[in-house]
Amino acid sequence: MPDSHSPFIRPEWVPTVAVNSRILIVGASGGLGTALTAMLCKGPDCLIGAHGNSVPVVACDPYVHAFSGTLDGEAACIQLVDRFTKIARGIDALVMLTGGLTHAEHWNSLSEEDWRHDIDLNLNIPFFVARAAMRVMKAQGSGGRIILTGTESAIHGGSAQSFPYAIAKRGTECMVEGLARDGAPNGILVNGVRLGFIASGFHERWAGRDAQHMRNRADMVPLNRGGHPDEVAALIIYLMSGWASYITGQMIPLTGGDWL
Repeated sequence: MPDSHSPFIRPEWVPTVAVNSRILIVGASGGLGTALTAMLCKGPDCLIGAHGNSVPVVACDPYVHAFSGTLDGEAACIQLVDRFTKIARGIDALVMLTGGLTHAEHWNSLSEEDWRHDIDLNLNIPFFVARAAMRVMKAQGSGGRIILTGTESAIHGGSAQSFPYAIAKRGTECMVEGLARDGAPNGILVNGVRLGFIASGFHERWAGRDAQHMRNRADMVPLNRGGHPDEVAALIIYLMSGWASYITGQMIPLTGGDWL
């Protein structure tokens, strides 16, 4: 057994999301954000900042502060983090759930403007928000958690219709490792969730998929179904909990065995 001087002694903490945690969720108006906000509201008291292009629908005030607007550059990202930290008097966790496609068309016909927009939305904006949040967490001196989102298809080259999205999400995997290495000395853990086929509304909204296409796609998954947003929310909450205090720099797959 390790003695009291061992670096392997069990830490002293309650393995849950800490009471009064201050959590900023960016992309909260989508299916995943709605599920995560609702699940957090059922647990210990948290102060949640929920950001979306439209004002998120939330039903657990006063724990949730809604922010709306488009994040179109670094200044807007910094402003969002500043607005939340002023209300919450700090930030303990950031969850980035943003992502999408400008047009679901073959990369060979994608315009330069649409290419740049997709890279901005899926890679640059998450970086600017994460960097702003990490700066605040370092200044606080009390650690923190940053959770980013990727996609399983990115590690297989994506598809011709979602090429810039996949490239950006592959870049997110590099971002997770680099930010985790930088944040570790300050107790800031950075991880990502690599998502497979999830019934979050993403495919219908961004790629125009109908019910039959969704069913056919689900049949390709070894578990013969798509993932539920609540399953994503539960994994993210785990990564923010004390149980995950020795996990950083990792992309955790949630795929139902897809691509096996």
